[in-house]
Order: sequence, then C-alpha cells, then structure tokens
Amino acid sequence: MTIADKLAALREQSLLRIRRQVDSPCGPEVRVAGRTLLAFASNDYLGLAADPLLVAAAREGAARYGVGAGASHLVSGHYAPHHALEERLAAFVGLPRALFFSTGYMANLGVITSLVGAGDAVFSDELNHASLIDGIRLSGAEKHIYPHLDLAALEEKLKTCHRPGKLVVSDAVFGMDGDLASLPALLELCERHDAWLMVDDAHGFGVRGSAGRGSLSDSGIVSPRIVYIGTLGKAAGVAGAFVAGADQVVEWLLQSARSYVFTTGAPPLLAHALLTSLDLIEQGGDRRSHLGRLIAELRRGLNFRRWRLLDSQTAIQPIIIGSNSEALEVGAALQEAGFWVPVIRPPTVPAGTARLRISLSAAHTSEQVARLVACLNTLE
Repeated sequence: MTIADKLAALREQSLLRIRRQVDSPCGPEVRVAGRTLLAFASNDYLGLAADPLLVAAAREGAARYGVGAGASHLVSGHYAPHHALEERLAAFVGLPRALFFSTGYMANLGVITSLVGAGDAVFSDELNHASLIDGIRLSGAEKHIYPHLDLAALEEKLKTCHRPGKLVVSDAVFGMDGDLASLPALLELCERHDAWLMVDDAHGFGVRGSAGRGSLSDSGIVSPRIVYIGTLGKAAGVAGAFVAGADQVVEWLLQSARSYVFTTGAPPLLAHALLTSLDLIEQGGDRRSHLGRLIAELRRGLNFRRWRLLDSQTAIQPIIIGSNSEALEVGAALQEAGFWVPVIRPPTVPAGTARLRISLSAAHTSEQVARLVACLNTLE
C-alpha cells in the first residue's frame, strides 16, 4: 500500500487529522482562520498559559539568558534557572530530587528505557498515554497490559512474573477519559511484589492535591519505589516536564536516559518562567476552586439521550458519541456555532468510542460554560 493509499484509507474512515492555525494566545477565546471561537480544547487547566506574570517572567529570562541553551545539559546547556527549577520542583512535590526534561514524551521514554530492559517486565494500564506505550516498546522489556483500572488482573500478572526487574506504569489522570488511577492500591501491589511504580501525572500536576502539588499529594502516598512524572505544559502553562524520585534513581536517569543525555537543553528562559508558574500554582487555590465549580456546572447542565458523558470529576469531560463520522459532524456543528471542542478518534481512543473531549480551564466563566451546555443539548 502506498502512502497515498494509506492517506486515502484514513480519509475514508474519518480518521484523517487536520491542524488548525491559532492566531492568538492560548485562552478561552482564540482566533482561528479569521474567526473567534470559544475554546474548550487546551490543557491549560489553570489559565496560566497567557498570564501576564508568566509572560513577563519569560521576557526577563530571555533578557538574562538569551533564547537557546546551545548544547545538551551534560555539555554546556545546563543553566542556573534549570538547576533552581529542579530543586524547587523536588521540594514542591515532596520528593528528594527532580530532573527537568524538554517534554513529557521525552521524560516517559527516558525513564522507562533507563529503569527496565531485556529480561525485565513492565505492567501497563491499557489506556496509558502513547508516550508510555512507546517507552515500553523501546525498552525491550517483557510487556504485560492489564485491563483499564483492573487491579485484580494486575495482581495476577505480578504474581506469576519472575523477572528480576518489574515496573508498573500508570497515568494518574487518564487524558481521554478523565478518570483516576488508585495510586495507593497500585503502590501496595508494587511493595508486595517488589516493583517500581511510575506515575505519569500530566493531567494532575498543578490541579490536584494540596496547593496543586499533584496526585501523589492528593493520594497521600510517599515511597522510594515511586518515580513521578509531572508535565509543565498543561496546568503549569509553559513547556517541559520533570521526573522526581529518590536521589539515586534521578542520578541514574541523568546518566542513562538517552532522551535527556542526547538532546539540547530546553531554553533557560522557560525554566525561569516556570519558577513563577510554581508560585502561581501554589497560590492558585481560587483558580482550582473556580475550576471545580465549572466542572459541576457542566455536568449538571448536560442532558443526553444517546450520547454518554463519562464519569469524570476532573477538567477533562469526555462525551462518547460512537462513530467517527458522527463525531466529526458534531464537531463541525459546534465550530459553526462558535465553539472549538476537539473530536478524538482512534487510535487515540478505542474503536467505536469517538468522542468530544471538553477541557475546562479556570480561565473560563460560568456564562461560557452555560453557552456550551445549551449548544450541546440542542445538537444531540
């Protein structure tokens, strides 16, 4: 099959992806193709991406350190704000040490391939993010996929595994369903079966837990077995990610994670801005409270006959429509009405579960959410 044939097949199955060019800062209202749309599309959960304090911090960072890092962290690309950010992140999430990565994808690849390899075993929730799946594939470790949130199935797999190294990998907040992993139960299984627990908190850091410290804080768990991933391009409003854990674990990642060792360091201006972002997250109780109210208002207002609103108490509110073509039609109708709600289709989600993925932000207003609710109730 040629590339042209493959593209035609995607088009026929309503699976072809199309980019939209945004001509304004990330926020509730964005300019797309000359139109202003009310957007429920980004993961900017606290509304920080265009916050004036962060913009000013980025400008200050650029003035002090320039634009590029110039080399990898282990050559000459590790700057003072990178170091300060790592120390601050470790203290913020209550773990001994942290390592700053350019993206969450790179962090997940680096961690998995450094902790396990051929001869070891990885255990992964079936709905984990693609970056976790790719990291598992690259590691060469024996792969065990357990049904979504099925801890009994996971325990059976752990019981029968005799590999020397075992790693359990899970999202904390699942990005397409908005539901939560039971982190205390996962940790208990890892302790009983001598396994590492890797927690990807891309959609929890900044939003969940005490002062936004994330899902570990929310669950009240601490253990040297935990390797924690936090994303800094979602609720934190900037870019990058970090890994936090025991000192020796982080040192090993610094020495061996190829996606860290062999890439140019992130621009130091971003690390400088992220120090301000952490201040805003820590002081963001009102933002998180407002976001919680918006979630409740949306869920109370939606009233469907055929479509299904998934059970999520997070800022991710998925509406299952089913077929790819109908989901695209609904997305187009929303756009015509002035809304931008992403349509998510396979392979991002299982076949037959094409959906609208509503992302709420503390920057939204109750009136904006009410407008979306009214439109959706009319369209179904």
